Amino acid sequence: MKKKPGDAFRFVSWNVNGLRSILKKGFLEFLLRSEADVICVQETKAKPEQIPGGAIPDEWEIHWNSSQRPGYAGVATFMRKPVQVESFKGIGVAEHDNEGRVLRTEFPALTLVNAYIPNAQRDLSRLGYRCKEWSPAFLKFLWGLKKKKPVLLCGDMNVAHKEIDLARPRENVGNAGFTPEERACFEDVLGLGFLDAFRLWVSEGGHYTWWSYQNQSRQRNIGWRIDYFLLTPELRPYLLDAFHCPEILGSDHCPVVVDFAKEAVFQQGVV
Repeated sequence: MKKKPGDAFRFVSWNVNGLRSILKKGFLEFLLRSEADVICVQETKAKPEQIPGGAIPDEWEIHWNSSQRPGYAGVATFMRKPVQVESFKGIGVAEHDNEGRVLRTEFPALTLVNAYIPNAQRDLSRLGYRCKEWSPAFLKFLWGLKKKKPVLLCGDMNVAHKEIDLARPRENVGNAGFTPEERACFEDVLGLGFLDAFRLWVSEGGHYTWWSYQNQSRQRNIGWRIDYFLLTPELRPYLLDAFHCPEILGSDHCPVVVDFAKEAVFQQGVV
């Protein structure tokens, strides 16, 4: 992982595929050496009371939004103390807020949204829900936020945006995560004015954030880029770096990182 610039504020997003599981696979070491100020995790598959006492170092405060269904979905945002912020669960629509998919955190100068977007499922059984029900409600939620303050959106979006964002695009056209409908939903988010942080820095292919556990996909780098940081344009001048950490193991996803100048996070009126 790259060293954080001394004047930067670091955000990390990581689908951990089970927080209790990854605690046994190096997550605490990652907390120590990531230099992160905020870590947004998705697919926690846990409630706060299921994490052993003392498992997380005291320097971290955790904000939770767990699924009502045990062992499923869920997001959590880790804040390195003494950052003092307020977090709010969901998007404010009851039928979409029972799976623990969104956690909004209000910083002085920006709104952070930690999101785990619904998966269409391999048989596309949830494609209709994901695109016709969830997406319009989520877009309305984002639109309301960006009218008030710059927004940084991160998480597992469960879609590869363009052909460059997966290793085998032709073989996957129409498959979950690369259907025209899901890609159009992602375009709708960009249509609100959001910018893809990683693509502001890296234009070539071969950079992925998720790999199947089958057929040595990770070792062969046969992956998908489905984890993102998206930012509203006001934040662009303060973005210092955006990168992936494929060398960090423990999940089928890898962490994605952005570094910002601190004034973009804390100094009201700068952006």
